[in-house]
Amino acid sequence: MSPPPPNFDRVARIYRWAEYLSLGPLLIRTRTRYLPQVAHSRRALVLGDGDGRFLARLLQQNPSIHALAVDTSAKMLHLLRQRCLRAAPRAALNTLQASALEITPSRDTDLIVTHFFLDCFPQPEVDALTERIAAQVQPGTLWLLSDFAVPSSRILRPLAALYIRALYLAFRVLTGLRTTRLPDPHEALARAGFMRITRHERLFGLLYTELWQRQ
Repeated sequence: MSPPPPNFDRVARIYRWAEYLSLGPLLIRTRTRYLPQVAHSRRALVLGDGDGRFLARLLQQNPSIHALAVDTSAKMLHLLRQRCLRAAPRAALNTLQASALEITPSRDTDLIVTHFFLDCFPQPEVDALTERIAAQVQPGTLWLLSDFAVPSSRILRPLAALYIRALYLAFRVLTGLRTTRLPDPHEALARAGFMRITRHERLFGLLYTELWQRQ
């Protein structure tokens, strides 16, 4: 019998404040680093944006974009809709409560967003997700990705690894998340036909954000 999927409804109300307590504004700054570079996208698929802080800024910057936000948490989607309606009341926003592993994006999707989301999946599921999406989107589609990483520095590496293990443990206790190690989305994206355009790191590489493009 397989374990139940993680339940992020349990952390929806405290999600924002838990982020600020752990890393202050660095996570939202990481998410929005390349916001200007995706400003002219027409149709976005946003996976696991939590309470919608990134998507609200995207819609505010580009109110003509059509966005589909997907999450397994009904409470997260409720918070996301509230925040986005306040930020951009005329924006075209749809939400879907579903697993990202089951999503087939529309052919005209030109922006995929996964901020601190792929780390919730084991490597085989990250591979499957990227391949599924890549098979549907057109050349030129952008993929905006942010996540945690273990820095290469021999001094910082043990501390970062300990911090990431603590995060996984906390989410396991709070949500039932079973994933225990960071996957490698870079090889998955490259195999799926995407090429990295740019990358930015914070905290010596503990946090990073990247922009990829379908070739």
